[in-house]
Amino acid sequence: MQRPHSRRRFLQRAGMGMGMLALADMLSADASGANTHFPGRAKHVIHVFLNGGMSQVDTFDPKPELDKRGGQMLPLGNLQTERRTGVALPSPFTFTKHGQSGIPISDIFPQLAKCADELLVIRSMYAELPSHELSLMLMNTGNQRLVRPSFGSWLNYGMGSENRNLPGFVALCPGGMPVGGAGNWRSAFLPGIYQGTHVDTSKTDPKELIAFIHNRRLSPQQQQSQFALLRELNQRHLEQRPHETALEARIESFELAYRMQTEATDAFDISQEPQYMLDLYGDSPQNRQLLLARRLIERGVRFVQTWHGNMQPWDSHSNIKESHRHVANECDQGLAALIIDLKQRGLLDETLILCTGEFGRTPSVEMNQDGAGAAMGRDHNHWGFSLWLARGGGNAGSI
Repeated sequence: MQRPHSRRRFLQRAGMGMGMLALADMLSADASGANTHFPGRAKHVIHVFLNGGMSQVDTFDPKPELDKRGGQMLPLGNLQTERRTGVALPSPFTFTKHGQSGIPISDIFPQLAKCADELLVIRSMYAELPSHELSLMLMNTGNQRLVRPSFGSWLNYGMGSENRNLPGFVALCPGGMPVGGAGNWRSAFLPGIYQGTHVDTSKTDPKELIAFIHNRRLSPQQQQSQFALLRELNQRHLEQRPHETALEARIESFELAYRMQTEATDAFDISQEPQYMLDLYGDSPQNRQLLLARRLIERGVRFVQTWHGNMQPWDSHSNIKESHRHVANECDQGLAALIIDLKQRGLLDETLILCTGEFGRTPSVEMNQDGAGAAMGRDHNHWGFSLWLARGGGNAGSI
């Protein structure tokens, strides 16, 4: 017995030309997401990943006991995580309560602290292992061993896209990729069209942000004819292999790439912003990509993930004072600007901002190979760490 075709399958098989393809996509765009069980306020997510392991005791979770026990062994003794640790290491930063909520934030985030009443801080996070790659997989997919779709892929799959000319899930990272690479935004067993699209934000020219966004050899009309022919050939091949989801995802990726030419360069061009807005966010790559995240969700991108940088920039195994202050300074202004900007535009209630790392850092000093703690850094700590959220319907100004 022949199985009935879904509307989406019917339109895919019937639409051989680019005109019918566009019609099929427009008809299916609103229906591509699953029905929700209850109404939600958040329509978009901006996931700010401070990859490397942000120290909770130096940012959002003050521990006065560390000041009392500085230089002493903690009751846990030699806390073994990834490496050996030694005596308690007091935070070199000053914590102050901010806003009406009184949320304590250290002085490495002076601008973000002004937005304390918009934050929901969670201090009870934990992971399973003190490994960057495994903890990143756990944070992004919910499983550190099995291949599972990423958070952004699930959201893109479940809620659909609001803009047929842009990816529903975009991963922004200046200068390369985090540990684990594209596995952090993979779609796994979901169709490949739902995986994240990686963009290297160390570049500022929108034509360079996405490689080969425009074909320099073909006119738009020639390229349209080329895509129509390519789609027809791929479609015939797919009809002979109806369960080959990878091919279907490739076809959809080609079509999205073609449509992106009309809108992507505009969305990624932050030079269109007024000077006061550029000044509000700041000029570091980390700050610029937060402005870019706002531009993307304004245009209907469902999930934007911003990574602080290549590999693990927050991994402060030595000199926690200088290294953490440096990386915090790279993103502090942009994080505050993002909250202020979204609030002014009326987008904060429908946008969930999630800021986290893959684990925290130990309250005790990390020991070097000689058994000394002169490096004044902290080891990985998967037993407990902090993250914060802003709006999207959440309880602002609370811990």
